[in-house]
This record gives sequence, structure tokens and C-alpha cells, in this order.
Amino acid sequence: MSTKDFIEKDYYKVLGVPKDATEAEIKKAYRKLAREFHPDANKGNARAEERFKEISEANDVLGDPKKRKEYDEARALFGNGGFRPGPGAGGGNFNFDLGDLFGGNAQGSGGFGGGIGDVFGGLFNRGGTGTTRTQPRRGQDIDTEVTLSFTEAIEGATVPLRMSSQAPCKACSGTGDKNGTPRVCPTCVGTGQVARGSGGGFSLTDPCPDCKGRGLIAEHPCMECKGSGRAKSSRTMQVRIPAGVTDGQRIRLRGKGAPGERGGPAGDLYVVVHVGEHPVFGRRDDNLTVTVPVTFAEAALGGEVRVPTLGGPAVTLKLPPGTPNGRTMRARGKGAVRKDGTRGDLLVTVEVSVPKDLSGKARDALEAYREATAGEDPRAELFEAAKGD
Repeated sequence: MSTKDFIEKDYYKVLGVPKDATEAEIKKAYRKLAREFHPDANKGNARAEERFKEISEANDVLGDPKKRKEYDEARALFGNGGFRPGPGAGGGNFNFDLGDLFGGNAQGSGGFGGGIGDVFGGLFNRGGTGTTRTQPRRGQDIDTEVTLSFTEAIEGATVPLRMSSQAPCKACSGTGDKNGTPRVCPTCVGTGQVARGSGGGFSLTDPCPDCKGRGLIAEHPCMECKGSGRAKSSRTMQVRIPAGVTDGQRIRLRGKGAPGERGGPAGDLYVVVHVGEHPVFGRRDDNLTVTVPVTFAEAALGGEVRVPTLGGPAVTLKLPPGTPNGRTMRARGKGAVRKDGTRGDLLVTVEVSVPKDLSGKARDALEAYREATAGEDPRAELFEAAKGD
């Protein structure tokens, strides 16, 4: 809002009080209107938010005796009945453009040396430019953790999460003032930010050190939130963890973080997932793994073996004759869920099982097999290779 807007705006009318109103009357009117139009009581109502800003701006000026005196003098000189924009009449009237006056180039018999922004820059703490808008403020992001079973991570799960975050203080309705009537911060004029020079004609903005970026200051700080307008709040939320998450993965849930201020959006929730182990299955990227024991006869002669799957019916894989120990076969579509909704595979590793105890019939059969293969040496190639080049 420009200095011109400040002068032309009737703050008495905004608060609904006469020009000779006492400080007590101004304060009473402000408190009543602030409660009625506070953003926390009118969520999503842009008109109420704008009205609250106008009320806070008016109270910031009229509630301060020094500012009120300067404002009244400025209104008397440049407001109703005073100097007006446009060409003047003859005689002793001034003839200048109000835009030039506020730009610092006023001409005429009055001959102001500097712009009116210089005159009232101290009053409005902005040098004639800027805005008094108390901006909406985004809520904080929240970090939390959740532990899932192996199956929940593969299939997805809805889990309850108890979270603690900063939310509008219930005791003061998020105003920070125990009476519910904070005033606009005079340092940043409600913007929540202050400028600092960085050289080369540029400037950077930092959070206001006096209001901590809120744009409002509580004259009577709330005992619960110490004037911040925010208090620690705990809540339990049902959160859907998508299928196929991995151990240590960090999931972002938009808008599930701490609530915003003055109509601002909520922050985001970041969930770090921990996945437990499974007694049978493992995981390799989007594929599941399983080790299946087979007998020597099955590995040597071939056959069909049944293989368990995670959460589904078993599948049957054909074992070729002469299958070596450690060979991996693939059951397609029986793995983890991918991002596109398809599934990876189940990788089945064969492990030849060696029995600890043999029946007499089985032992006789193996002795006969050993005699039949006595001339074969499976380690011959190994020793040949060990001789080197």
C-alpha cells in the first residue's frame, strides 16, 4: 500500500469510531472487530481475511498516540478538504499532480524539496512504498517413522501415526494474545519480513526479528503459547503407505504436516519406512527371492517342484535334469509391486538337500551309484585349471 493510500484511507471509519474517540473506545472497537474477522475463525473467507488486515492496520495507527497525531495532521493537510490531485484553480491554489508529490517531485509555490514518502516514511516504516498485508504462512513439515512387516511393505498398508506438531494455540485461538487482539508488528508493518542490503543495489529479506515472521505482536502474550500463537499439538492420523516401499525409504505426503497460519497451506509429512524381515522371502529391488531345497534325485533326474509365493497360492516350476546346486529360476509376476502397478518376479534358488540320516535301502542305492560312477572324477577339471597357464 502506498503512502497515498494511507492518507486517503479513513481508519476511523474502518474501526467504526468517531474522530474524537478515546484510546479505550478505539481499543474496544478493535477487539470486537478482530474477534469477528480473525482468519482462524473464518477459514477460507478471503473477504474476512482482508477485513482483518484493514482492522489491524487501522489499530496500529490509531492505537499509537504519536502515529495517530501524525496521521490526523496528514489527513488535515492532504486528505478531505486539503490539497487534491489534478490542476489547481487560479490565485494562491497549488497546481501539481499528487503522483508527483508522492514520488518526491512536487512543484509549485509550496516547493517541497523531498517526496511525501520521506515525510511519512518514519510513521509507516516503509519510505512511502510496500504493503501492510499480513501474509498467510505455510505450516511446518513433519518427520516421522513407521515400521512395517515384510508383507505390509510389499502389499501396502494403512497405519495409524501419532504425530506432534505446532498448531494454532487453542487458548488464544492462534492470535498469541490472551485477549485475542494482537496488533500489527510496527517493525515489518505486518509483512513478517524486513529488508537488508546486500550491496550492488540489491536487498534481501529476512524474517522480522521482533515478530518472528508472524506479522503480529501480542501486547498481552498468551500464557500457553508465550505469544507465538502456536502450541504443541498431538494427533493420530491414518496414513496409507503405498505398496512396494523399501526399507529406509522416505515418503512425502503433501498437506499432511502442521496446519498453516492465517489461511496458509499445511506443511508436508515425511515418513521414513522401516521394514521387518521375513522368515522365508527376501527382496532384490522389485523381485522377491526364495531358496527351495530339492533332493539329489530331483536335481539329477529333473522333475517338478512346488514353490511358495508371498500371500498367494504356490506355483510349480519344472526342474531340468542335471540342475546344479545354486541355480536360480524365475517365477514371473510373483514379486514386489512396482510404481506402475506391475509386479517383479520371484527368483527361486535351488539348494540340493543332503540327508543326515539314510535308511538301509537308500544307503544301498547310493553305494550302488558310487560303484557305477567310480571312474568319474568331478574335480579333475578343477585341478587342471589350478596348474595355471
